[in-house]
Parts: sequence; C-alpha cells; structure tokens
Amino acid sequence: MLITRKAEFSASHVCAQSSLTPEQNRALYGLAANPNGHGHNYVLEVTLEGDPDPATGMVFDLKQLKEIIHKAVIEPMDHRFLNYEVPPFDKVVPTAENVAAEIWNRLEPSFEGSPARLQNVRLYETDDLYVDYAGARQ
Repeated sequence: MLITRKAEFSASHVCAQSSLTPEQNRALYGLAANPNGHGHNYVLEVTLEGDPDPATGMVFDLKQLKEIIHKAVIEPMDHRFLNYEVPPFDKVVPTAENVAAEIWNRLEPSFEGSPARLQNVRLYETDDLYVDYAGARQ
C-alpha cells in the first residue's frame, strides 16, 4: 500500500555552473541562469510504501510524517536562497532533479528500521514540471 503526504515551500535559486561563462550558463539553463536568482513555490509529495499496522490501520503515523518532512525539508529550505543557504547547493546546481534527490537523502534515514519505506519523492517546481525520485535501487 502507498500513502502520500504533501507539503509546500518557497525557495529561490540560480542554475549555473561556476566552471562555465555567463553566456554558456544562459545557453544551458536559459532564464534560470540569471545570477540574481528566481523563486519557486515548490510542492513536495512524499510517498511511503508498507502494510497497514493491524492495530492502527496506518502504514505510518501521518502526524509523524508531517513532522519529519517539516524538520528535514521545510525548516532548512523554506524561504531560502538554495545556492547560498542550503548545502550541498553551494557546490551542486539546484535543478529540480538535484533538489528532489537531496530531499530523498534528507528523508530516507528517518525510515530506517521502520516497516514503512520511502517509495518516492515528487517535487513540483512549477504547475507543469515535476521530478519523481525513488533513490538508488539495489
């Protein structure tokens, strides 16, 4: 069974590689390479997989899931300029893909030893663009 919790946060970023010239970054990232940055109202969906507990009927305590998302993602990323305030984005270009992977990395340890498993992170950067990340599968 899958269960999904949604959260929202706002953050700004610039997509540019320090090894490239401003012209090369504009050619690669377009308007997202503006050195002054730009912002998004991100929508995050965190999906867990597991069997409902026979006693509670829940895959995972949704209040606890909300708290985990808040502590791991919302507190450090909301109303921040990702490139300057949120590691690893001082070294990694904060594309939607990289932000989704970082969110996965921040959330996954919270479910170690839990019967529920982190199944998917979906990050909407805009209404018509989202990334699904399901971690490294072995």
